[in-house]
Amino acid sequence: MTKIVFCAMVAVMAITVTPIMGADKWLDAGEALALAAEENSPPAEATAPEAHHHDCCPPLPFHSIEGYSGGAITPLAYICNASCTTECCGNAVVSYSFLNIGTREMHVFAVTQPLFNRLEIGYAYNLLNLGSLTDDIRDLGMDPGRDNVQLHHFNLRGLLIEENSFGLPLPAVTAGVHFKYNDGVQRIDRNLGGPFKAIGLDRSSGVDFTLTASKMFPKLAFGRPLILTGGVRFSQAAQIGLFGFGDTYHATFEGSAVYMPTNWLTLGYEIRTKPDPYGKIPGLVGKEDNWRAFSASWIVNSHLTVSAVYGMLGNVGNAREDNTLGMQLRWEF
Repeated sequence: MTKIVFCAMVAVMAITVTPIMGADKWLDAGEALALAAEENSPPAEATAPEAHHHDCCPPLPFHSIEGYSGGAITPLAYICNASCTTECCGNAVVSYSFLNIGTREMHVFAVTQPLFNRLEIGYAYNLLNLGSLTDDIRDLGMDPGRDNVQLHHFNLRGLLIEENSFGLPLPAVTAGVHFKYNDGVQRIDRNLGGPFKAIGLDRSSGVDFTLTASKMFPKLAFGRPLILTGGVRFSQAAQIGLFGFGDTYHATFEGSAVYMPTNWLTLGYEIRTKPDPYGKIPGLVGKEDNWRAFSASWIVNSHLTVSAVYGMLGNVGNAREDNTLGMQLRWEF
């Protein structure tokens, strides 16, 4: 597995550091984006809060809970804080997110760093309080030994094709390698006598591979920008890794639509399909369902974005969580 991860990361870096010709440049404010598309010229200077202070990157109001740029639960193909220059390093982005998942709470700290205008490295730390799941385990006369799990995400994404390259209306295409490590799930499994291992979740780490395409339509919806995204993910994880990992990869679809009704507001819808390949533990671990999320983001100024999210996650462990509420504070340096 280590060799596979290393080779994948090297491949992404090798492909994406090679310049690709013919990309149009965007400014992530609605009016400037439309002007750039019509005139095929660099957009005019815009001022906060009407526009972002960085050129050439579409609006990316969220860090996902896994620590890459995009929506709350899925990626976009754009590299966050990419610029028109050829500098080695762009400006970093940091965020804090809080999710109320029924009786559970999740805290997420994330950071991303763009490199060479084509690479994005990122890290996210998830702290999930297991809530009623630990209570149900104790009601069965067992002690899980801890009330939370910690999931670490290490991400590398590379822009393979810039949007509108070669004079064609092409989408931006990005490939990603995402290494995950769960600190806690194996200890809980040992304390309980190995039920997670018995249903196929016998590992505390895994690697996701993603391929994502995004296309911006500057005036498609009432004369305002709309970004449509679709992608595929290959993963071994259960509940993105919060419940552990198996040995078999499964392909799933994820996509989103992001709309900018004003220059300071973005609205989003996301869907992330989920496989259900692993066994069940009656009363504790049920079926894994698809995820959906609605979001709204307020671009306060050229650095700060405040976002709210409403998630429908289906069954998570021992209960359905179709009324998940969350918020995120995101700061661009």
